[in-house]
Amino acid sequence: MDGMQPSTYSPRAFRALTWHDALPAFRDGTDTPRAYLERCLETIAAREGVVQAWAALNEKGAREAADASTARWKAGRPLSAIDGMPIGIKDLLETRDMPTEMGCAAYRGNFPKRDNAAVWALRQAGAVVLGKTVTTELGSVHPGPTTNPFDPRRTPGGSSSGSAAAVGARMVPAAIGTQVVGSIIRPAAFCGNVALKPSQGAINRGERQATSQSTHGVHAGCIEDMWQVAIEIARRAGGDRGWPGLFGPPVAPAAARPERLIVMETAGWERLDAASRGAFEAVLGQLRDRGVALLRRGDHPWIEAFERAIAEAQRVSTLITAWENRWAIRNLLDQHPDGLSERAKAGLAAAEAMSVADYQALLAEREEAQRRHAALAPLADALISLACPGPAPVWEGDKPGQPLSPRPTGDTVFNAPSSMLFAPVVTVPLMAVGGLPVGVQVMGQTHTDARVAAIARWLLETLQPVEA
Repeated sequence: MDGMQPSTYSPRAFRALTWHDALPAFRDGTDTPRAYLERCLETIAAREGVVQAWAALNEKGAREAADASTARWKAGRPLSAIDGMPIGIKDLLETRDMPTEMGCAAYRGNFPKRDNAAVWALRQAGAVVLGKTVTTELGSVHPGPTTNPFDPRRTPGGSSSGSAAAVGARMVPAAIGTQVVGSIIRPAAFCGNVALKPSQGAINRGERQATSQSTHGVHAGCIEDMWQVAIEIARRAGGDRGWPGLFGPPVAPAAARPERLIVMETAGWERLDAASRGAFEAVLGQLRDRGVALLRRGDHPWIEAFERAIAEAQRVSTLITAWENRWAIRNLLDQHPDGLSERAKAGLAAAEAMSVADYQALLAEREEAQRRHAALAPLADALISLACPGPAPVWEGDKPGQPLSPRPTGDTVFNAPSSMLFAPVVTVPLMAVGGLPVGVQVMGQTHTDARVAAIARWLLETLQPVEA
């Protein structure tokens, strides 16, 4: 894409930046992690003016780390399969060498000079922490400056806006995001990425433990890199306190054909545009042609009960998170009256209108949905759905004198269920609608992250991408 002109995205033609396939050249000396980093920096220099994916870059530190990695590869002693990988870190996670400003005016200049557990693990694995990627304000809904890498008029999604856009723009092969409702999977789907939102607690969040649905996850250009980053973190830092962490092999699981899949409609099914629905049905048709049995809500009462239980997933997830964050946001607003957006203030007002009984009722709704999801385990290998309700919407900013847009970074309707259910989900770029990416997601039972990744890999390697 040149300047502000949109480019036409085709999942058949687009080639994401990948890492795993560069390793043989590192071993034989025909390429180096330092040279790979320089190519990434060239792409950032060419595209960052429009995409605006980065809140901070540490080029000097990255070059030093890449040089150290190059020496290890030359000596035949890399620390891991991601030794030397340039990676972006969402600017909610603390980093010892860059500020952590969380997309929020109240945190401007915040520089704790310490590493989040996942960032520490990445450095231990030899990864090159290149920079901090833009987040929406406090990881919520108020957007930052990042634009969609395929059309700058459109949102990249949120809250992991910069992580998704940096990978979609081929600036880095992988980036870390976080999700509470839809903040990894939706932006990945809008930006043509592969991404993992793991089982709840699978990757150690370090200081980011305040909310019960938050997870760390990975944006990447391919399944191999996505899984490798996640497992290298988990092998060193484990999972969240009280959680067993990520289960799975030390390298990306092989592609696995599912026998049966449940088509998860969610409350978003009726909101889909005709082109996106038609493209998804074409993907389902290919699955049938390859002998995969598909079950829908009318095929079994347990599926219908599950769909009913997740119908309010957006509301439940949003209000649970608002309640859990209310004291932190209130303290922040009291200390910095001009440091929060009107959206953040509105969210705080909604949380402060809740009672303990309201929160308890929401937890009960979530637990019931989780029971309904667990009941589906004997019926199918996983669930399949869209990862976003069509292409990324145009975002032109708030209009003076008009109400704030409720969803400036897009609709979370297809993402909230996996967050509410604590379930692992992988999105893959299998569709284009109107020349823009639209993702397909696979969701599994808790702790079946490797199975979900294997099915997603099979989809990518087997199905023909659909363009509408």
